[in-house]
Amino acid sequence: MTAARSREVLAPELPGVEAVVCDADGVITDSAKVHAAAWKAAFDAFPTDYPPEDPAQRRPFDSGDDHLRCVDGRFRLDAAAFLAARGLAPGTETVRAAAEDKERRVTERIRDGVDAFPGTVRLVRALRAARVPVAAASASRYARELLTAAGVPDLLVLDGGEAARPAAGKPRPGLFLVAARRLDVAPARAAVVEDALAGVEAGRGGGFALDVGEDHTADPATRDRPLRHRAETVVDDLGELLGAGARR
Repeated sequence: MTAARSREVLAPELPGVEAVVCDADGVITDSAKVHAAAWKAAFDAFPTDYPPEDPAQRRPFDSGDDHLRCVDGRFRLDAAAFLAARGLAPGTETVRAAAEDKERRVTERIRDGVDAFPGTVRLVRALRAARVPVAAASASRYARELLTAAGVPDLLVLDGGEAARPAAGKPRPGLFLVAARRLDVAPARAAVVEDALAGVEAGRGGGFALDVGEDHTADPATRDRPLRHRAETVVDDLGELLGAGARR
C-alpha cells in the first residue's frame, strides 16, 4: 500500500492517498433520497403542530434544500438543526420521536432494496486491486443493512450504532477519524468522500489529505455547494476519480 500505487488508480490531477473513507448514503448507495423522503414524512407535521411566529417559516420540509443543509449526513438527534432553522423548539423527547419515526420509515424502504452507484463500485474495485484500502463510515444506524442490500456489506468499518456520541456527529470529524484509525492510516494520508455538506466540513476539519465532494444531482444550484463548504474537488460520479473529470 503506497501513495504511488494510489496515484496510478486515482485521476492524475489528484494527490496520491493511501486509503479512502466514504460515506455510505449517497456515495456508495443510492439511498440519500430514501433518507430525505423519510425525514420529510417525519417533519411535515411540525410547522402545524408547533407553529413558529414567522408565517414564512411554516412551510413544509424541503427534501432537497432542507435535507442538504440541516440533516444530511448527521446523526438522528441532530434533527434539531432543521427545527431550529424553522424557529421551532420542541423538547428533546419530541425530537427523539421524530428521529425514531424517520428511522422506521427508512427501515421499511430498505427492505425494498437499494442500489450501489456503478461508478463507486468501479473505483472500489480499482483501489482494492492497487491494495489501497477503501471503507465506509456512516452516521446511519442502518448502514450495514443498506450496504448489505446494495451487495457491498464488507465495506463498512463504522456506523451510527457504534459511534452515536455527541462528539462524533458531523460536521465534527470524529466519525472519519475513528474510521482512519481502524484502517491504520493517518488522516493526512487518507481521503474522505462525501455527498453531505456536513460530511465535507468533517473531512476538512479532520485534516484529511483530500476532501472530495460528490454531487449526483447535475443541478447548477447544488453542484458548487461542496466547494463552498471547503471540498477540494467535486465529482458527479466516483468513476471520475479513475480519470479526468474532477472539478476544483
